[in-house]
Amino acid sequence: MAFDDHVVLDTLSFTIPTGSMRVLLGPSGSGKSVILKLALGLLKPDAGAITVNGHRVDTMTEQDLLKMRADIGMVFQENALFDSLTVAENVGFRLTEEELPEDEVDARVAEVLGFVGLTDFADRMPSSLSGGQRRRVGIARGMASKPGLMLFDDPITGLDPLIAMTVDDEIIKLRDLEQMTSLLVTHQIRDAFYVAEHEAVRQDDRVTIVRADPARAAEVEFMLLNRGRIHVQGSAASMLASTDPFVREYFYKTLPPW
Repeated sequence: MAFDDHVVLDTLSFTIPTGSMRVLLGPSGSGKSVILKLALGLLKPDAGAITVNGHRVDTMTEQDLLKMRADIGMVFQENALFDSLTVAENVGFRLTEEELPEDEVDARVAEVLGFVGLTDFADRMPSSLSGGQRRRVGIARGMASKPGLMLFDDPITGLDPLIAMTVDDEIIKLRDLEQMTSLLVTHQIRDAFYVAEHEAVRQDDRVTIVRADPARAAEVEFMLLNRGRIHVQGSAASMLASTDPFVREYFYKTLPPW
């Protein structure tokens, strides 16, 4: 994938098994956001094939792309909420556009707002929410249509660490409790490790976030981009143990303990 003479992605290939999570990392300009745009069909690759949820995206017509995107939830760094709509209206926007019955929309909106802990904020306007709350509204909106794939475009950038962790927890819950296939793009290495090394557990109608055992944590794989390719792919533990010069340089200043 190139823009004029600048090659952004070159000989890149990966698969995300159904229900799994991949965390995409890499220096600024390494092509992370380009991968998301390719997955959504917003960009066409110069060569190769892109398959999302079993459908060949790079050869689709615009009409077919619109149908395909209906099965993808997207959480943006900028939130992209409608300022003139309430939280509930933002979350239910896609469902309303699909002309679902109003009672079904209301029920699903209530369900997902409960999932992200914002039940009491349904009638609020986005301007009255904190940054972390707006990101959680974005997650609720992304999952409202029960998509098969969730894409997260740097959803915690710009948040202070404590608020960012509340968003991390929602991403973990979505992965573990909803079993949604997900691709998390982030610059925040601490948060990437937190998401990979924790899991959501439901006990007596209460959800807690706990430290995952090593085998469970290994199911979340990091993909580190460098020079247009996946330089290395593996678990959080393998990243920390790597002796590869680029891996060590990339993680050096943000390694645990934090």
